[in-house]
Amino acid sequence: MNDLYLALHGVAIKKHAPAAAVAAVVGLPLARAEELLQQATASGRLVDAQSGYALTPAGRMILDNEYSRAYEDLRNDAAFGASYARFERVNTALKQLITDWQTLTIGGQQVRNDHSNAAHDAAVLDRLGALHESFEPVLAQLAGGLPRLTRYAAALTNALERAESGATQWVSDARLDSYHTVWFELHEDLLRVLGRVREE
Repeated sequence: MNDLYLALHGVAIKKHAPAAAVAAVVGLPLARAEELLQQATASGRLVDAQSGYALTPAGRMILDNEYSRAYEDLRNDAAFGASYARFERVNTALKQLITDWQTLTIGGQQVRNDHSNAAHDAAVLDRLGALHESFEPVLAQLAGGLPRLTRYAAALTNALERAESGATQWVSDARLDSYHTVWFELHEDLLRVLGRVREE
């Protein structure tokens, strides 16, 4: 996948984002990303809505066609497919973990976690640390097939370390590159590479 399509891919992962966020998610230098995003906007593949770029319908169709061409071999790679299946199993565990982080069950009712129960939060953070440790070799296997995925390893580790140091908003705050935010983007990346649809 060339740099132009990689920039479009970054917009697809982010949905709507400024150039700096797009550059970061796909590992392009900022100046190069800005150049490519402006080029794609001029050609009608993107729309620049001040606060960020978004794909146009034409851009989305062009990008989908590029995925099929660029990742045909990877989509047929049994080892990569097996690693993705392992990712999905961990993903199921992470979804439950994030639910447990964001909510509490009190009197049989699920309520929003106000994070006043330190023991509960510490237990969930311990689970997140264990999940991360078990996931590291899976991500390494995926990155063996698609090396740019290694950037997610650093971003996930950074978010986990910040959360474990007391900045617990780094578990799931959508306004940050929190663990959940980065994980969601990794999942979106993999789904697009493999031509699959996210299960709700």
